[in-house]
Amino acid sequence: MGRFDGVLLVSDFDDTLYGLDSKIPQANLQALDYFVSEGGRFTVATGRAHTTFAPYVHLAPINAPVVLSNGSALYDFQRRKMLCQTLLAPSAPQDLAALMAAMPQLGFEAYHGEDIYVYNPNWVTEMHMKKVGSSYTVCPIERMPVPWTKVIVQSEHEQLLQAREWLQTTCPGRYETVFSNHYYLELTEKGSNKGTMVARLAGMLGIKKENIYCAGDNQNDIPMLAQSVIPFAPENCAQEVKDWGAQILCHCDEGAIAQIVEILKMRYPEK
Repeated sequence: MGRFDGVLLVSDFDDTLYGLDSKIPQANLQALDYFVSEGGRFTVATGRAHTTFAPYVHLAPINAPVVLSNGSALYDFQRRKMLCQTLLAPSAPQDLAALMAAMPQLGFEAYHGEDIYVYNPNWVTEMHMKKVGSSYTVCPIERMPVPWTKVIVQSEHEQLLQAREWLQTTCPGRYETVFSNHYYLELTEKGSNKGTMVARLAGMLGIKKENIYCAGDNQNDIPMLAQSVIPFAPENCAQEVKDWGAQILCHCDEGAIAQIVEILKMRYPEK
């Protein structure tokens, strides 16, 4: 019996577990090795899709299925099996075409299986693809294969705020619309977010709600932070996360996840 048996720790990936310097701090790795050796279940809940997270899954001692695409997918990398996945409404291509006609300065990425299709790529698209190291296909919306698991609308933040308002007004109740940073407005099926998928994962693993701990840095993490006994966020998190009431840790580059494990040691004494 380990001190962390029955405990689930879920971390956002970019700018939480994975630092701004494109590394996982050694302190995080050492702490997580100890956490899982004592029976804890650790995983990631990320906005990245399978195709953009798979090259990174080996970097940390993940021993539970991973929440992908902002909660639209749950994938078991150990068994190489998709456990569940939600899809955008069949009307998504028409809705996005109408949004692009209304706001032609926008671009977006659409995710279909392992492939990424891009309409009107801009500097945000180039920055994002360079960061995740993925290829993509530029094509008209009507030629993009469907269904889509998620869409990332990309532009300056003020324009994305207008795009979110347009979607909420024109397509009410059809999409989850969350920011994963100031330049990415992400769309998943309504009800598909990190929080609902973390709760589903906990149920699969037999983890009680009082033993769920989550950490994240941006608005798309707030639904899973609401599932956490103590909602954790690194010092570099978005102001919206601070205003929401997360417990602020050190900067992600300094080992925020290691700090959580230290807190959990106090909450779960050695047996």
